Amino acid sequence: MIIPCIDLMDGKVVQLRQGREKALEGKPPAETIEMFAGFPEIQVIDLDAAMGRGSNGVIVKDLASRAQLRVGGGVRSVDRALELLEQGAYRVIVGTAAFSDEGPDIAFLSQLKEAVGASRLTLALDSRAGHIVVEGWRQATRWSAADMIAELEPYCGGFLCTYVDKEGLMQGTDLSWFQSLRARTGHELIAAGGITTMDDIKALTAMGIHCAIGMSIYTGHLALDELRAFNAVTR
Repeated sequence: MIIPCIDLMDGKVVQLRQGREKALEGKPPAETIEMFAGFPEIQVIDLDAAMGRGSNGVIVKDLASRAQLRVGGGVRSVDRALELLEQGAYRVIVGTAAFSDEGPDIAFLSQLKEAVGASRLTLALDSRAGHIVVEGWRQATRWSAADMIAELEPYCGGFLCTYVDKEGLMQGTDLSWFQSLRARTGHELIAAGGITTMDDIKALTAMGIHCAIGMSIYTGHLALDELRAFNAVTR
């Protein structure tokens, strides 16, 4: 399954390069969600909430009324996860808060699972140079996604795995890294970061991995009609 991505900052649809530099602004959120009509799910990340400098909650709620959303950004408490569900999120994406200085934050994840249900939680294993990164990809941990994925399985229904090294660069992704994660879990996997060509998509799909795509769509490198057609024959 191909999942188009909408990243929100200051009320606008944006794409960042390497999670830092704003590379482009898209159409207004309501127009963007209409552009993605026909896709079964959309991924929405509230970057302002993730960075602790505000919220795009009103926009998220509006988008959730128009499509089935997986939503993340600033989910550092059970209340925040419940807030996203109340705004209409189908699944909630949790990243930084899943980890403590000692490893997975089992206490928090257990509370989240009890309140939300594991099936509605997706844990983000965003990785750079082989290590999981948190705090908006600014801080590296000492663990790899491969090290952590099995331990985290009881607390979620799937994993969003971003290969940050290639994110936003339009240079392709690391298929072998995703294959190594596929070998370690039977949970749903969503790949992100550097997915640039239909060959990337076909290879990941053959592994049983979904594709979350942003930059390649917004730059016109991948055509929405072709992506819709691919979804239709692979569902």
